[in-house]
Amino acid sequence: MNIETIAVHAGRHVDRATGAVTPPIHLSSTFERAADGEYPLGFSYSREDNPNRKGLEECLAALEGGKEALAFSSGLAVATALVQGLEPGDHIIAPDDVYWGLRKVIGDVFGKWPLETSYVDMTDLDAVRAAVRPSTRLVWTESPSNPLMKISDLAAIAKIARSANAISICDGTFATPVLQRPLELGIDMVVHSVTKYLSGHSDVVGGTLITKYDNYLFERARKSQHYGGSVPSPFDCWLTLRGVSTLPYRMRGHCENAARVAVFLEAHPAVERVHYPGLADHPGHHIAVRQMPRGFGGMLSFQVRGGREDAMAVAGRVRLFTRATSLGGPHSFIEHRASVEGPMSRTPQNLLRVSIGLEHVDDLVADLEKALVTG
Repeated sequence: MNIETIAVHAGRHVDRATGAVTPPIHLSSTFERAADGEYPLGFSYSREDNPNRKGLEECLAALEGGKEALAFSSGLAVATALVQGLEPGDHIIAPDDVYWGLRKVIGDVFGKWPLETSYVDMTDLDAVRAAVRPSTRLVWTESPSNPLMKISDLAAIAKIARSANAISICDGTFATPVLQRPLELGIDMVVHSVTKYLSGHSDVVGGTLITKYDNYLFERARKSQHYGGSVPSPFDCWLTLRGVSTLPYRMRGHCENAARVAVFLEAHPAVERVHYPGLADHPGHHIAVRQMPRGFGGMLSFQVRGGREDAMAVAGRVRLFTRATSLGGPHSFIEHRASVEGPMSRTPQNLLRVSIGLEHVDDLVADLEKALVTG
């Protein structure tokens, strides 16, 4: 079945009570027991399960071609559950260009666990192999990465993880299952911030973990979801499922617009460098062509000639782009990423991260052209 059809149908059923085609929102926090004390309809308490969450999880698993999915209250809640599922002294391999929130979870939230972490350039497979230790239990990758848009060879990384008896995880938020299928490339589990493209309208915060097969870390994450309480509300699940319906078609627009903007920026004299895997001179372009056959995504970043002040000035002059964190919605966002990440940021000070939305691309280019004034 094609992903457009899965996005519309998976996890959805006509309501037997009313015939409603759109699933109702089940706001009840608790569900009735039968006279024998059992729960014949499968639900007991909404922290443990809810019809809206069940439908969303079925849909997300189907989108990725996975066995099962868990829905969480945020993307960082997924990361927290996974790191919490490790044993003290376990070793993690993660990208040097990784979402800064994961560094905070590992180093701050679980700083006293303790865990051992090696941050390496995931585009360098020799560096990944060299980082493996007997205690390595988790190999985490992002492709494309945030915010430098690095492309990792997921099949090769999955093979390295398997040889180390470690679980491999890919953060697929930027690519979505429309553009990239990590489980088909051998990755064990996929995480998404559903706040972004999956919900697609900048009105939901959520996360998901999708597994290819049964494994201990997924089961520990399930316990964290059930008993740690980091679950999305029924309404948030309903909104996300609604957003997923249009995901394949939205991604086409995001990809087409981002490709046009990337070409414009690459040719502009005020731009030092553009990070977008769809450009032929991107270091990971040849891998992206293989791993992302349907498009290269709606995210890009670019470095303004000069330094921090020059980049901030460009962001300050836009009128159509919104200066805001997050991504994946219909509106185009721009942000100075290093200032968001704080004083320990590894992101270049002249870099602006851009989420290309669904406005007309000519209007987006015109807005950037005015913002990139020189002289």
